Amino acid sequence: MAGKLYIVPTPVGNLEDMTLRAIRVLKEADLVLAEDTRTSSVLLKHYDIHTPLRSHHKFNEHQTVDLIKEKILSGQTVALISDAGTPGISDPGFLLSRTCSEEGIEVETLPGATACIPAIVSSGLPCDRFCFEGFLPVKKGRQTLLKALAEETRTMIFYESPYRLVKTLEQFAEYFGPERPCSVAREISKKFEEHRRGTLAEVAAHFRETEPKGEIVIIVGGAPDQPKHNRDENEKHQRKRREQT
Repeated sequence: MAGKLYIVPTPVGNLEDMTLRAIRVLKEADLVLAEDTRTSSVLLKHYDIHTPLRSHHKFNEHQTVDLIKEKILSGQTVALISDAGTPGISDPGFLLSRTCSEEGIEVETLPGATACIPAIVSSGLPCDRFCFEGFLPVKKGRQTLLKALAEETRTMIFYESPYRLVKTLEQFAEYFGPERPCSVAREISKKFEEHRRGTLAEVAAHFRETEPKGEIVIIVGGAPDQPKHNRDENEKHQRKRREQT
């Protein structure tokens, strides 16, 4: 009889964000797959979890996914975790989940910690409809995507490195307009959690003066609904401004 794959969220900051069910699943599993065994060892030790731990990350997942699949088909229960948050959301996990699903293996994802939901709920921007973009392409396809997102009417969620935050906010201001509302959430669920709200121009100016540190989530308000003629004029104005710079 085949086993099961559990996808288990882990805290993005405070270790108390771990759920009781997640602790039980990790204790009962035959094997825990971790993005970084050094990081996850701290969590497992904290909760007195002694399940065998194996590395599973973006650099080896294509080589190990078939072996893990066979372990589950042989009857083992495997739990997948990442360094923080829910695996598969800008973290390794999709490939293993898809492979197991295609093999008819049961995949069960526990609800739990993720950085994007607290960030958007705390932002004060509409969260009834939103789109998650994760990390933008660093080079190829970045400008094309930004141009497309300029007309997105839903609130948008992005992940970003603190080292690229200011540049990204400046590009958002260029493509979306400097007055577009945004919120930058930093170090969610950690000691120095911060939410900086304002226009794209204001928030970019703040982080030019104050070096950002830690994990970053950017929330940007969607484009206001407007007639097609106005959208065309706005696009022409933004294109002209980009050419001048």
